[in-house]
Amino acid sequence: PHFYIFKLMSMRVGIFFGGSSREREISFAGGRTVYDNLDKSLFEPVPIFVDSNRELILLDWSFLYKGTIRDFYPPVSQVPESPNQFQVYVESLGKLTTHQRDAIISKVGRRISLVELPSLIDFGFLALHGEFGEDGQIQGILDSLQIPFSGSGLRACSIGMDKSYQKKLMEAGGFNTPKMEIFSRCGWLDNTYQTRVQRDENLGDKIGFPMVVRPANQGSSIGVSIIRDKGEIFDRGNAAFFVCPICMADWAGKDKGAKVDYLRELTDIRTGIGFPLSVLEQKADGRRVNLGTYYHPEDLLMALNELGKEERIVLYLEGHFSEQKIIFEEFIEGREFSCVVIRDEKGKAIALPPTEILKGKEVFDYRSKYLAGLSRKLTPIALPQEQIEEIRTECERLFEYLEFNTYARIDGFLRTDGKIFLNDPNTTSGMLPSSFFFHQAAEIGLNPSQFLTYIIRSSIKERIDSSMQIYLYDDMLASLDAAILAKQQAKEEKKRIAVFLGGYSSERHISVESGRNIYEKLASSTKYSPIPVFVMGDKNAHKLYQIPINLLLKDNADDIRDKILNYKQHPVIENIKEQCAALTTKYTASQAIFQPKELSYGELKTMVDGVFIALHGRPGEDGEVQAYLQEMGIPFNGSQAHSAQTTINKYETLQLLKKHGFTVTDQQLVQKEAFLNDEDSALDQVKKVLSYPFIGKPIDDGCSSAVKLLHNREQLRSFLHTMFREEELLDKHHARVLKLKHKEEFPQKQVALLEALITKGEASHFLEVTTGFLTKYDEAGALSYEVFEPSETLASGEILSLEEKFLAGEGQNITPARFVVGKRSYDHQKISKQVRRDLQNVAKVLDVTGYARIDAFVRIFDDGRAETIVIEVNSLPGMTPATCIFHQCAINGYKPYEFIDQILEFGFRRQCDVGV
Repeated sequence: PHFYIFKLMSMRVGIFFGGSSREREISFAGGRTVYDNLDKSLFEPVPIFVDSNRELILLDWSFLYKGTIRDFYPPVSQVPESPNQFQVYVESLGKLTTHQRDAIISKVGRRISLVELPSLIDFGFLALHGEFGEDGQIQGILDSLQIPFSGSGLRACSIGMDKSYQKKLMEAGGFNTPKMEIFSRCGWLDNTYQTRVQRDENLGDKIGFPMVVRPANQGSSIGVSIIRDKGEIFDRGNAAFFVCPICMADWAGKDKGAKVDYLRELTDIRTGIGFPLSVLEQKADGRRVNLGTYYHPEDLLMALNELGKEERIVLYLEGHFSEQKIIFEEFIEGREFSCVVIRDEKGKAIALPPTEILKGKEVFDYRSKYLAGLSRKLTPIALPQEQIEEIRTECERLFEYLEFNTYARIDGFLRTDGKIFLNDPNTTSGMLPSSFFFHQAAEIGLNPSQFLTYIIRSSIKERIDSSMQIYLYDDMLASLDAAILAKQQAKEEKKRIAVFLGGYSSERHISVESGRNIYEKLASSTKYSPIPVFVMGDKNAHKLYQIPINLLLKDNADDIRDKILNYKQHPVIENIKEQCAALTTKYTASQAIFQPKELSYGELKTMVDGVFIALHGRPGEDGEVQAYLQEMGIPFNGSQAHSAQTTINKYETLQLLKKHGFTVTDQQLVQKEAFLNDEDSALDQVKKVLSYPFIGKPIDDGCSSAVKLLHNREQLRSFLHTMFREEELLDKHHARVLKLKHKEEFPQKQVALLEALITKGEASHFLEVTTGFLTKYDEAGALSYEVFEPSETLASGEILSLEEKFLAGEGQNITPARFVVGKRSYDHQKISKQVRRDLQNVAKVLDVTGYARIDAFVRIFDDGRAETIVIEVNSLPGMTPATCIFHQCAINGYKPYEFIDQILEFGFRRQCDVGV
């Protein structure tokens, strides 16, 4: 038995994240959010990573801040060589022995047995998704170990997971449900051509077009697609079962690069079928013959090339992480919303303000959900008050009907005829910083740290109310209530830090991600009290606004700006705040603010002890903000104004370094006026200096914004037209030539920067790196540099994309960088030391202080000599939750909060010295 005798002490909260589902990267990012935001005065976070094989691993904290699971698991040392740079999960290593699994696990932490859990943790916070996460399995295990856990119990979770069963229950409960048809795996796949044609005909007649197909047990819109005519039914249904046909004639016609790109997309667990997979051939009688099982994309590539030599028309690739049922249902034309429902401490279900997802007729897909700036959300949904209350009432009714506990997220549609369709009740929710989970809680005044405290406290109460042993967790609940009360009554003296975020550059959405992350790290600390300040304006001037937590957790910078400019109280939100007043009072230490307030720099000086600038581009990295803060005597992070004014300009930066003897690439500027006056003359002038292909980029934006590899004159012409356009809207022809993605940001500029492509040359090894550093004052007051181990940056395409930098599960960074491959006469430390010394000298020349990140290419020659070619210097690098600089500082022993603390302390010390 697990008995509890608690005093006023930290509760050990085991955070379960990762898992085997296709949503594992969202779970990984969500687990990190929970780890960072738990109130450290109440809880001790214990990171428990669940791998693809359901092994529980007590994870070393440093791996929490990797960009993706593939960055650390399996460890680079255990991954087989991949000539085509495929990124893989541990399942691609094949069937492993226990000894092999132990060897892999030991590199990142240690294996935990189930029987150990009660001695390691007091409470289980479940940030898992999908199978063995929200289907009741892990809930049942924790229940049997007498460890209370977050969210709903076993039965509600199993209902919430299976959408096919869910819909039957909802129909029986009198909820509106669309016309639908459910197919089992065998019933769908084992068919002759004739029966398939008849089935598709019947399906179209019964449901009509357009229709939607979805797997019964997936989230994050994985496997969901819209079908617009009968000819799409077969392929879309297969895709929902994670089966993909491959025409062997088409395969034979692809070149090697196209085959690699095709497999990279096809085998992605979020958008494709994943590994392991089987290659199947379907016979005329409907039988499917397995031609082999494959675990790694390199093996699959070779197999398909061999199979293509024989006379086969179509093969089928079938993912082993699959589905047993899929659902076809009518497309609901209407307004899409998502609503979080919670229970108050008296057991009453309360629906928070429903959020509308603003989009066209496309699916709200993985990329739109999780990449900053691609989607817009409106809270509450723009409807008359009566209709919003109808949505809330219906969500509360479903929450009670399915007997959910603590919280749930319920998605639905308001059809054009006014009918409400609730189509996806979830017992868990994505826990990224701006997810619906935190976004709607902020509307009642709870920041993420406070909301997580509520979730834990409420979940313990739910476990008490549902347990047959009625006093099992009473001491735990009493202890936590006492600790919350003590925290409320304590007068904490904390340093007040204004966190600047937003701006007006193409990097404004990433700035919001960075600023939000800084806010949350400081808010959960015992030392700092952060105040979010949104910066808006244009190239002529900027303004400062103190914003409430509900605006900080909006999805992107444009949503925050619009709310500031059009702020008004909404009667629905005021009603919900009144319903939740007891919760807000219990979990907030001070009165929450709900209205944005414009600030002058003079007012700011009276409010705060320092500023953390989380801006990117202009203003922020150009020295404008720094100049105001220096004038007011307010300490801040990063370099001073004169240095930032140089490093914002990529041309001036590299030309200055060139004068000091550093190796830099060739550059050329193209002025807007010169290009528009005589396009051909401007293009001819470029050709005299640079050879195709070369890089085109803005002179002063980062985050991969508008960085393109230009192969020919047509692409250069489209690049310059797009950068020099007068209207914000992109020209379709130029966007197509440049292969721009949907809603891809492309700034408008007066000057474009072109750079020669940096290549391997005569070197034996060549790689792209990014390196962060800190500056400190020693005892004598002299400036010193702590340069971190560089990270190696891997791009799947020609240029490192925005998605690879910031989308959960996308891209890969290896820290430390692989400076030595194969057997060489030199070692890693020798090369690393050379590169770090070069970059430190770059920082000194540019007078970069506080902290920064420098991007560069490195050529390594047979004699052990390293040549460092600087690309750009970021005086205010991205501080998003999984940024590379956090991987690097972890090697030096800094947790992200400790790194941020060092940055702030340097600013305080510098200002003190300036004052003296």
